[in-house]
Amino acid sequence: MTAKTLPKTHFDYNITLLPTYLEKLFSRLRIAVIHGGDPNREGAVIYKTHNPRATKTYEAVAHDIANALRAIGFQHVFVMADDMTLPAKLKQYNIHLAWLNTGGVQGYNPVAHTPALLEMLGVPYVGHNPLNSSTLDNKHAFKRELQALGIKTAPFMTWHPSQDLGDRRLQERLTQTFGDYRGPFLVKPISGRASLNIHVVDTVEAIAPAVQQVHRVTHNTALIETYLPGREFCVSVCGYVTHKKGEFHKNPQPFAFSTIERVLEKDERIFTSMDKKAITVNRMRLVGNDDGELKQELIELARRIYWDFSLNTLVRIDIRADENGVLHVLEANPKPDLKRPTENVTSLVVQGLGEYQMSYEDLILSLIGDRLDYLFTHHLHIIPHIVALLD
Repeated sequence: MTAKTLPKTHFDYNITLLPTYLEKLFSRLRIAVIHGGDPNREGAVIYKTHNPRATKTYEAVAHDIANALRAIGFQHVFVMADDMTLPAKLKQYNIHLAWLNTGGVQGYNPVAHTPALLEMLGVPYVGHNPLNSSTLDNKHAFKRELQALGIKTAPFMTWHPSQDLGDRRLQERLTQTFGDYRGPFLVKPISGRASLNIHVVDTVEAIAPAVQQVHRVTHNTALIETYLPGREFCVSVCGYVTHKKGEFHKNPQPFAFSTIERVLEKDERIFTSMDKKAITVNRMRLVGNDDGELKQELIELARRIYWDFSLNTLVRIDIRADENGVLHVLEANPKPDLKRPTENVTSLVVQGLGEYQMSYEDLILSLIGDRLDYLFTHHLHIIPHIVALLD
């Protein structure tokens, strides 16, 4: 197979053929599960800089995904670090398809770096394209899109110390954005993970010191938004193809699942970072059919975001209610935790799979099956090397 190889002019595909094609791909498709690189490792980068998201490799979860792929039947699965050695390794191991489980290595907009690199290299992947990766990870950009779509999100503004907002200008911006509302507020990084570096401030006067603290840690812009005092929820959503009970199904709508209420402890105003406190079953509860109207509202909201943002793989939507119980979207996590659940520790994504008679392996097979279905149906021209494996 060379770079000049042209795709077939005719290729038979529909969802009923996916199991047959997978049977061939199990022994032929070479998959790289990519986790975040460590900029401190020798040879990982040319010059070490800064990652405003806070560096985390997610390597353990990459091995969970890889082991699930092997259990499903894929015989050639490799776990690789996302750093400057990646292109050479992809070529060395003749990788056909990548699975992105990385938030980037360093620099700004790091979640977009690896999908952009794979686009340039011509390697298809399970993950968000560079534009969606960056939009989802930059909370202010995502919230502006929500506003344009008429989807409720808390009023917000951004502030970087370089803007040098004087007292008068700051007050004008606050009034323009929040009107007579005087607090409390959330001050947090525009790009981050695991609820790190989020400050709840009760007064307007406390905003500036919180912004300065966010900037000291992240060297990035801070987002200021009204604090929503209601219940907090999350819901996961992925593509149209799902696998359960040994069969694939192509659904008419995106698959929304794991409708969960985050259980806040007494005096806990935001859900604590997973880095500080493990996500256990005691910290969440499934929104069940006994609360059917709320559950359906969460599902429809997740499906709409998946559709309107033209997403192609898994996200977790975080949602909070205001004092009247009206739901507002907080953010969408472009790389939600796919940790395999254990007896005591789980993830917000996989916790609700049992409701749909799905296992962890079913979810992994759903995600890769959905991506292959999408590529076979809409982008045959960019995967001739995978189509050739089916001969």
